[in-house]
Amino acid sequence: MQIIRKIRSTDLELKERLVTVKRVTKVTKGGRHFSFSALVVVGNGNGIVGYGLGKANEVTAAIAKGVEDAKKNLIKVNIYKGTIPHEIETKFGAAKIFMKPAASGTGVKAGGAMRAVLESVGVKDILAKCKGSSNPHNVVKATIKALLELRDAKTIAKQRGISLNKVFNG
Repeated sequence: MQIIRKIRSTDLELKERLVTVKRVTKVTKGGRHFSFSALVVVGNGNGIVGYGLGKANEVTAAIAKGVEDAKKNLIKVNIYKGTIPHEIETKFGAAKIFMKPAASGTGVKAGGAMRAVLESVGVKDILAKCKGSSNPHNVVKATIKALLELRDAKTIAKQRGISLNKVFNG
């Protein structure tokens, strides 16, 4: 079940975060031709996040293109008291990720690409682990996929047509 909550980037104060920059070399008859690809994550720190990939002949142009692409792919995420509502495990390609809510004051215990996404979305306390592939592209996509699959208690109660107390008490 894919839940997509697209957002427009107008009126949002988005902070951009560079995840990775790669130099790509194309060898031709005339010599080597270098270009760059940049993976960028943008977010407002309050539940909205997006990622994008930019490719250009210069690093700054690649980052700018990545930011523009990220602004086209914004999503809204459920954050509950600075953490996520429940545990989740997701896979994208060979990258498997596991995220678990943490107590207040724990901080963001996550590595590299996953940390960039979680801090951009505004999560303050979380325990996260990346298993399998550590490819930044797949880790970012798996993290976004996991954040999309999160559901809070109000949403579950509404879908089931029951009261909020019944969700917690069974």
